[in-house]
Amino acid sequence: MAETGTFFDIAVIGAGIAGASVAAELSGAGIRTVLLEQESQPGYHTTGRSAAVYSPIYGPQPIRALTRAALGFFQTPPDGFCQRPLLSPIDAAFIARTDQLHHLEAMQQDLADAKTVHRVTGAELQERLPLLRAGYAAAALWDTGTSEIDVAALHQGYLRMFKAHGGVLITRAGVTALSRVADLWQIETPQGVIAAPVVVNAAGAWADALGQMAGAERIGLTPKRRTALMIDAPDGTDLRKLPLTIDIEEQFYLKPDAGKLLVSPANEDPEPPCDVQPDEMDIAICVDRIERAFGVCVKRVESPWAGLRSFVADKAPVVGFSKQVDGFYWLAGQGGYGIQSAPGIAQYAAAELRGAAVPAHILAENLDPASICPARAGLGQ
Repeated sequence: MAETGTFFDIAVIGAGIAGASVAAELSGAGIRTVLLEQESQPGYHTTGRSAAVYSPIYGPQPIRALTRAALGFFQTPPDGFCQRPLLSPIDAAFIARTDQLHHLEAMQQDLADAKTVHRVTGAELQERLPLLRAGYAAAALWDTGTSEIDVAALHQGYLRMFKAHGGVLITRAGVTALSRVADLWQIETPQGVIAAPVVVNAAGAWADALGQMAGAERIGLTPKRRTALMIDAPDGTDLRKLPLTIDIEEQFYLKPDAGKLLVSPANEDPEPPCDVQPDEMDIAICVDRIERAFGVCVKRVESPWAGLRSFVADKAPVVGFSKQVDGFYWLAGQGGYGIQSAPGIAQYAAAELRGAAVPAHILAENLDPASICPARAGLGQ
């Protein structure tokens, strides 16, 4: 428990993957950092409910750049960070029915420079993906640059890294008030008052509410519910060869997972910030879409869950200092891309918070800092 009046250089609010990663980078640079989490354990909400993949072709351009910049960390994390690889390669197929081919062609054009992506015909797809119903898809984009992420190992690795460098984690510390007094933020929590000149807002679905508490600008953040569930694979299915399969319009996805199939209707339903639960209608829609596309008969639904993915209007993250209040740093709006881009975003944010230059390997991926800053056009609308 923190004592009232405890002082730090930087207070990071939210101990999901965004907060944990930037806090680890900051503490590793010798900055006295506190990480505040409203729940009894970090990652209770979205991070702990993610079935994330590393896909440098997934998301808007800024996310793709930050994801590419994260690859080095994923492949070679710091010594002692984890005991097993963070990435496990898996092919991905973005499939399109005849009526969806214009979406496939638009994606193919957008990814023209992606060396791991090529187009396959419906017949080729059927050979590679026999679980697909015959004639369902007319073509697909096949990617060999995708990997599954060990989300728990990544998150716990960052938390260990943070603590090893002297960082302080305080749980059950939801922020009840936030005020700027004499160049310091006074952060009131059930565990006491924390003081710091800089606050990093990594509060996930609660980020806009925290921003309003601080008097910062609105960024127009909308939390959206995503539901997923586990089902049995048909007898004889070779899950080792099964790709991550995604509808080109993201109406569903299917992925092998621990001997079963993880499926989702890929929904994005607006919700207020909350401990979101799976919706029965989402589950029914998911089962219908999966059964239409694949030779699967869903007899039993296992372990349904839901998480909140929070987006602003352009679906790019919001990373940078507020233009409205001093010492308030936005680290929000990662949407469904927060895990795959976390190392890149954390390195970018930590550099900016330290007053250092943006790391060269991030700029080399053609990230335009203006595309993620809080002052960009269209936010808060």
